[in-house]
Amino acid sequence: MSELPSEQTLKIVDAFDLPETIRFLLRPGEMVKDAAGRRHRLPRYFYEIPSYEDAMAIRLTGNFRLNEFIRVDLREAEPLREYPRYVPCAVRITAFYLQRIRDEIGSTLHISVNGGYRSPAHERNHPASPHMWGTAVDIYRVGTSLLQTEEQINRYGMIAERVADEMTAFPFGQEPGSTDDHLHLDLGYLFLVPREVSEDRMEMPQETPRFAWEERRGKDRRTS
Repeated sequence: MSELPSEQTLKIVDAFDLPETIRFLLRPGEMVKDAAGRRHRLPRYFYEIPSYEDAMAIRLTGNFRLNEFIRVDLREAEPLREYPRYVPCAVRITAFYLQRIRDEIGSTLHISVNGGYRSPAHERNHPASPHMWGTAVDIYRVGTSLLQTEEQINRYGMIAERVADEMTAFPFGQEPGSTDDHLHLDLGYLFLVPREVSEDRMEMPQETPRFAWEERRGKDRRTS
């Protein structure tokens, strides 16, 4: 397994510093439209994940590992399925809220394949979805129960919205903005900017720093 600089750090990268092939697929800073025609700016700052083993080892919270948010299939662009891989920094906020929901329910939450981060190049991200910000998840199973009924999806959605006011849960249904075989949760179009950088320059890399190391919060801070 490749080694991170320390057990509690992740590398933050400016997507404008990445190779052209990756930058073209991530489209940092571009404006995109959601299903209602509203415009949102795509994330620019990402965690770099060196290897599959690192993704499996890195904990974002007590119960959620980084690999759970980046499982994709062939609908994701091939270069973005290879390591190193990149996920928007806001994924940590998503994991924080999922931990609170899991604690309330008292059972495991299982994120589906393609149910965490999906890049702008992913086939399921047209129009723009909060999945592109790393701030949406699709839960297909709670504990041992598959989410396939109106009662299940709406009940767990109500719990999620009660525990986390900032989170939206899609209701049961087959129309746009609803689901019938999983629980969709999202925090909207949220992104994080590392404190080390300035936002006064767009469409070019920062002069300094080229990257930063973000220390994970201690468990006492996550749960207080």
